[in-house]
Amino acid sequence: MARLIVADELRTRDTVALARELIGKVLMRRMPDGRELARMITEVEAYDGEHDLACHARAGRTRRTEVLYRAGGVWYVYLCYGIHEMLNLVVGPEDAPAAILIRGVEGIVGPGRVTKQLSIDRSLNGASAAPASGLWLEDRGLAVPPMQVIATPRIGVDFAGEVWAKKPWRFVVTPPGVQRPNVTPLAPARPRPPRADRSRSTSPHPRRT
Repeated sequence: MARLIVADELRTRDTVALARELIGKVLMRRMPDGRELARMITEVEAYDGEHDLACHARAGRTRRTEVLYRAGGVWYVYLCYGIHEMLNLVVGPEDAPAAILIRGVEGIVGPGRVTKQLSIDRSLNGASAAPASGLWLEDRGLAVPPMQVIATPRIGVDFAGEVWAKKPWRFVVTPPGVQRPNVTPLAPARPRPPRADRSRSTSPHPRRT
């Protein structure tokens, strides 16, 4: 059964640990036409505070980063390189700026593609991660085996210097996929009965005469 992930769950946890736990959770989007899409989260990156030189909060509290200083449970959406909208989940207590970038979901790879295909833009910046905003999170009990989740350095943050660029704060699901509980695996296909061998030859490719 689906369980709504509420703001209180996002305000008291370690940012990096919470980023890892978001793998396997479900991003829900109510589209402009009323359809509700559910996509399992498959790739995230953690950004943790003013001391993290890869985080936008490294510049302190500004008009752009103000939303990062709010209590966890709201969305931070910004424009990257003037092209791509980037979706982040603000986490942690108030005045402790931290966020988790949603880099990939089931069937969509890349943060710019996630927002484009799910009709997410800066109109959601500062909105609550709740059904009322049309963009929220659910826990549906999807189990991603630990060996299928890898931690790597974050992408595109070399500007932050070697120490911060090498932090293994990106988590991503690797093939062969995920195991979904309460789903009975498909039974193996039954072997087909051998065809009648009209040529009575033991070779799979009888020679023509």
